[in-house]
Amino acid sequence: MRGGTRRDAPMRVAAPEAAMQKLVDPVYLEMQLRALIDWLFAEVLVLSSLGQLAVILLAYLVAYAGRRQWSVLIAWLTHWRGADHIVAKTGETLSVVALPFIWLVLQYLSGLIAAFASWPHHLMTVTVSLLTVWIIIRLTAVLIRDRAWARAITIGAWTIAALNIVNLLDPTMAFLDSLDITLGELRISVLLVIKGMLSLAILLWLASLSARMLEQRIRALPNITPSMQVLFTKLARMLLLVIAIFVAMSIVGIDLTAFAVFSGALGVGIGFGLQKSVSNLFTGMMILMDRSIKPGDVIEVGTTYGTINSLGGRYASVITRDGIEHLIPNEELVSQRVANWTHSDSDIRLRLAVGIAYGSDVPLAMETCIEAAKSVERVLPRRQPNCLISGFGDSSIDLELRLWISDPHNGVANVKSEVYLQIWKMFKENGIEMPFPQRDIHIKSQPAPV
Repeated sequence: MRGGTRRDAPMRVAAPEAAMQKLVDPVYLEMQLRALIDWLFAEVLVLSSLGQLAVILLAYLVAYAGRRQWSVLIAWLTHWRGADHIVAKTGETLSVVALPFIWLVLQYLSGLIAAFASWPHHLMTVTVSLLTVWIIIRLTAVLIRDRAWARAITIGAWTIAALNIVNLLDPTMAFLDSLDITLGELRISVLLVIKGMLSLAILLWLASLSARMLEQRIRALPNITPSMQVLFTKLARMLLLVIAIFVAMSIVGIDLTAFAVFSGALGVGIGFGLQKSVSNLFTGMMILMDRSIKPGDVIEVGTTYGTINSLGGRYASVITRDGIEHLIPNEELVSQRVANWTHSDSDIRLRLAVGIAYGSDVPLAMETCIEAAKSVERVLPRRQPNCLISGFGDSSIDLELRLWISDPHNGVANVKSEVYLQIWKMFKENGIEMPFPQRDIHIKSQPAPV
């Protein structure tokens, strides 16, 4: 065996040398060129292929000439006064694919006519597949920001187009359909799962897009309160998502009655595993229906004080003055005491404690406090500030200044600080003394011992 291996070695080395010699052999190259020319005249440069190429070129020229008119038409349809941002964005996206879209429509119609007349149309079919992939990739690049999803859609589009070009799409689908399992009367195949996932993804995306457009429409209605706007938006979104799921199941041919067996198990799962989530969901619906709180309200829950940014299906987003966003479960907004500072009226009264020395002019100090409050811009002039004596302390006469503001969402501590600063300045101007703790010590002298 070793001897045979050594004798075969020169032959293995000589094979690449022979191939290299063929590449530089004029006779061999001439033979290959003639074979290529014969194939071109037999397969490509024939009347049917040239006719298809002419139709493809003509469709491209027509699409190229009409791309500007298409863009103008799309802009007129989507940029009318009052159009939603999503509608305008859709128009800009369709303008990007104007050329391939018109070309695809013309090419598809040409292919249908050729197929109906039993003419050769293989090149037209290839062109339609490539144009479809082109449009999908352009739309994916514009509409989908996630690179992973965009890459997956691009790979899937190219795979389907390649299988369609080489006439392997139908055999591949038949093979995937043969890989199945049967659960009672329900037959599930790999092809069914793929179709279901694609249909569900597209329908969920369309439902989400429709929900956003509907949300913009609802928020533009002036006669609906913010809480009812959120309620209608959430209900519409849930309804659209449920419809998308059922439509996707119907498209792939799944009988919805086959899932009746699993309804009991689903109810048990919701009752135990999703108890908190379902409770927060329905609690949020109750909050929106009774309009106890709404976006923009200033609330205080426990130690959290801030403005409601949004009301979600499971929680409410509350942003504090520190810029911290607290996600408070909806259940806590019902089970705990909530102070809504702007529920029926945004006006709130603030109480400021002020102390003056016992030797000060009390009526002048009280009037000075009122004037200091009036000089602050955020203090409401229509609700006059008031100053009262609240008591007599160890070192001071205690006053209480009461004032009103109408914008608690802009902060409370800052307006108090501004009023205190004005009081300090005006006290200095009027000679009103501010107290500080004092203690008098009396020392009793003892008689000297005899």
